[in-house]
Order: sequence, then structure tokens, then C-alpha cells
Amino acid sequence: MTHLPPSADLRAMLHNEVHVRPSARIRLPALVIYVAVLNEGVSREDEYHHLRRLPGQQQLALDSLNENFLRLRYGTHTVKWERHSEFTRYSIVQPLPVHALLGASDPELLSSLVLPPEWLSQIPGQTIAAIKLAMVHGNLDATTDTLQQGRTWLGHHPLVASVMGNNGHSWALTDFALRPSGFERMLVIAPEGTSETRAGRISQRLLELETYRLMALRGLPVAKALTPTLSATERELADITGQIENGSESDPQLLNRLATLAARVEQATANHAYRFSATEAYHGIVLQRIAELRETAIPGTQTIGEFMSRRLSPAMSTVAATARRLASLSERITRATALLRTRVDIATETQNQQLLEKLTKGQELQLRLQTTVEGLSIAAISYYVVSLLLYVGKAAKAMGAPIHPEMAAGAAIPLVLWAVWRTTRRIHEKLHADH
Repeated sequence: MTHLPPSADLRAMLHNEVHVRPSARIRLPALVIYVAVLNEGVSREDEYHHLRRLPGQQQLALDSLNENFLRLRYGTHTVKWERHSEFTRYSIVQPLPVHALLGASDPELLSSLVLPPEWLSQIPGQTIAAIKLAMVHGNLDATTDTLQQGRTWLGHHPLVASVMGNNGHSWALTDFALRPSGFERMLVIAPEGTSETRAGRISQRLLELETYRLMALRGLPVAKALTPTLSATERELADITGQIENGSESDPQLLNRLATLAARVEQATANHAYRFSATEAYHGIVLQRIAELRETAIPGTQTIGEFMSRRLSPAMSTVAATARRLASLSERITRATALLRTRVDIATETQNQQLLEKLTKGQELQLRLQTTVEGLSIAAISYYVVSLLLYVGKAAKAMGAPIHPEMAAGAAIPLVLWAVWRTTRRIHEKLHADH
């Protein structure tokens, strides 16, 4: 017996959404090989077949991928698969080889990968992010020595480093450099006793931070490529606006030019609006992940947040400005079109009024002509009627009737004129009554 009303549709799915992608549990020292690929044109079935190529996964069921998250465990290592709307992430967590512990100098890591190298290279999709994240134990109190060891481990590249957490529970070091192998490197240094769940959360934040940074930057080339088109469109719109003011070009021609501009801008909006919106969303996630690091500076280094602020923020501002510029251009074209259409409508209304006046004058002339014709018609009809009466009188005289035909016809003229006029008026009254 239940103590609740019937559950709403999808209640269980919505409730369990927060548990769909749990953080990994990572035991230090560990190596995380992370690859994120764009999955446009790549189906879930394609990724399923690739996952089945892992050792011992020939019996993997397609239904296991329904939640867009899958973690496969193999003794000392795990493989994690996550599918998102635009990209798919693969993470391999394994013990860090001894030769790559803190103190090593730019150690080589891929040769220690527990999976066949070809499995990584044959992941369906296009690589957008690839990171080798090493998580090691270290003495955070010996700041200078530990920082120098981290710099040596990364290969003496320009260093970005942060102390993470309000209590400084770990360090994150990277150079954001793309190496010949196609991977970036990150190093996390944590003291002995760091829990596996904390290590998992740290790795997830750092990997997501870099992934969403790169996804956000996908809007920058689009914005740069769109800039010449927007500039040309703005110049042409300014020219059309000047033509509207000066009246040096016909309104239909200006409307055709505006329609062409509007189509160009709408096409650009349809092609790139999603990318600009996605860039804004990804940038918001990046800022959220940076805030979650709760980082403080290590003397002599730049924090991850500072690096992002100086490198990422201008790019995001460019994308946002381009999106606003595109929207503003569309609005300006709409206003110019409305202004020109108003002028065209006024001109058309004036022409219609002039035409109506001409028609009215024509109707008045037609009415006068009709009145004149009707007067002539009355005279003509009366003439024929009087002529008929004259012939009738002559016929009657010839038959011996005592009548003078001419006198009778002349006397009948007023009566005939009145009768014809009256008949015509009745016809008019009947026509008006029918309308």
C-alpha cells in the first residue's frame, strides 16, 4: 500500500538525474587519460561498438548506454564513458607508473597506458580535448621545493598553479600547452591521506574546466569569420538609410535591397545563433568550475582563474559582442524596412486618393452627360410619340372623322412630354429602390 498519490510522469528519471554521473573515486598516485571528442554524426551505437572492443566487454549490452554514462572496472583501472549533446568524454583511470612520480622530469606516460594505444586513436569522433592528468602525493608545506618539482614534472613550461580549497587541500598545476602527442598535461599534488572521493571531485572539476573552455572557444572562429559580413552589411544598411532620407532611389529598389540584407542576416542568425548561445552556456560552466576550485595563489605563479580571465574573457567578449551586433543589425533592418514601407504606404494612399478624385470627377461628368442624354432622349421619344399621334390623326381624318390632325398633335405635345418624363422618373426610382 502506498502513502502517496500516483507519481508524476518521469518522476523517477528526474529524481535520479543527480546520480547519473557520479564522481570517480581515485586512489593516489593515479594517472587519468582523458579524451573528449565531438560526436556530430557519431551515433550511440557507434560508441557502443567501440566500447565493446575493450578487453572482456564483448557481452556489453546497448541498454547500458541509455543513461549516457557508463563506468567499466578492470582490477586496478576503470574506463568511464559520458555522452553529452555535442561531445563525448572517455576517461581511463589507472595507477601512476613509478617513473612518473613527483620529482620526475617531464615523464613519458602513454607507454604505460593499460589499454591498447589503437583503442584511443580509433575512438569515433574528432578530438576537442585530450589531457594526461597525474595525481600525486607531495608536501604542500615546502612551497618552494614542491613548486620546483611540479615545474620540472611539467617540463619547465610557463606555469599556471593554484592552491585549491578554503583550507588549501591540494595544488593544481598546468601549462595549458598542447604537446606533440596531442595531449595537455595537468598535475595535482595532494598530501597523504587525501580521500578518494576528494581526488575524484578534483579531477572532474579540472577536466570539465578545460573541456568547457575549449567548447566555449568554438564560438570565436565563427565570430571572427562573421565580422567582415557584418561590417559590409552595416555599411550597406547605412547607405540605404541615407537613400531613404534623400529619396535619390526608388522605394521598390530600396525595399529589394533591404530584403536582400534581411535574408543575409537571417541566414547568419540561423547558422550561428546556436553556437553563440552554446558559447555563453559553456563559458558560464567554466566560471562555475573556477569558483568551485576556491583557489588562492601560489607566490610567483598565476592562478587558473587569472589565466582564464586574461585569455578566455576577451574571446568570450568578442563572441558576445558579435551575437549582440547580429541581433542589433537584424532589428535595424526591420526598423528601416518598416520606415520605408510606411512611406510606400503613404505614397500609395496618396495615389489612391488622387485616383479616387479622378474617378469622382469622371462620375460627375458621366452623370452630367447622362442627364443631358436623358433630356435629349425625352425630347426624341416625345417627338416620335407626337409623330405617331399625328399619323393616327391623319388616318382618322381620312376615315371621315371630324378632326384636325396638326392641331391635335400640337395640343398633345405637353401631355406627351410630361408622360415621357414621368415614365423616366419612375424607372430611376425603381432602380434606386433595388439598390
